[in-house]
Amino acid sequence: MSVLIPLLLSVLAVSLLSFVGVASLAFGRERIQSFLLLFVAFASGSLLAVAFLHMAPEVVEELGGRAFRIILGGILVFFIFEKFIHWHHCGKEECDVRPVGYLTLLSDGLHNFIDGVIISAAYLTGIEVGVITTLAIALHEIPQEFGDFSVLLHSGFTVRKALTYNFISASTAILGALVGYNFLGTVESRIPFVVAFAAGGFIYIATADLMPELHHEKKPLKLLQQVVALLAGVGLIYLALQFVPANHM
Repeated sequence: MSVLIPLLLSVLAVSLLSFVGVASLAFGRERIQSFLLLFVAFASGSLLAVAFLHMAPEVVEELGGRAFRIILGGILVFFIFEKFIHWHHCGKEECDVRPVGYLTLLSDGLHNFIDGVIISAAYLTGIEVGVITTLAIALHEIPQEFGDFSVLLHSGFTVRKALTYNFISASTAILGALVGYNFLGTVESRIPFVVAFAAGGFIYIATADLMPELHHEKKPLKLLQQVVALLAGVGLIYLALQFVPANHM
């Protein structure tokens, strides 16, 4: 039996997790706006946790010291890319959408592409391994996708555009699965480099774009709530990663 159909169904299911953010709309658009910085704090924590607790350890194991140079390169490239967006789309006028929204879509798209390749490799090993790997990836995708949706809203995207673009970014997992299924031997050696680059993007977004937004708040209670939200983002990713098989990259 070909594994292609269950493989595609699995990556489609993971891609559909990009709509998890719509659950937050149950609180109402205006209520979400009032709590949006808490969601941004949560996103900061989840992005940093994915980068430092999941992506970086695996690429360091694969690449050694080179991994840190690639992560640094990712941070620098994302800085340059953000400057380009400011220059090209904003000019002297205020942007309708902040560049961090596009950066989030780019870095998450790379990450989801790699997830697709990983799921493909798992299914080529065995259907049981593929299912377990899909579930493991889904566990840490849920809090991250919720954070991504919050960042897109904070960046100025409408709800419809945030959901649409986030799904398009998540759908790169399908492309990754197809590439992995057909060309795994060719792309497998390149995966750690892409993961390291994406990790640099996550670190840049969290520290250069999201965390500075949190410093605008001066009220002690709000500050405490933001710290708790940030730690919650780290904690949920940490807990989810406990179910991810070691060296699944």
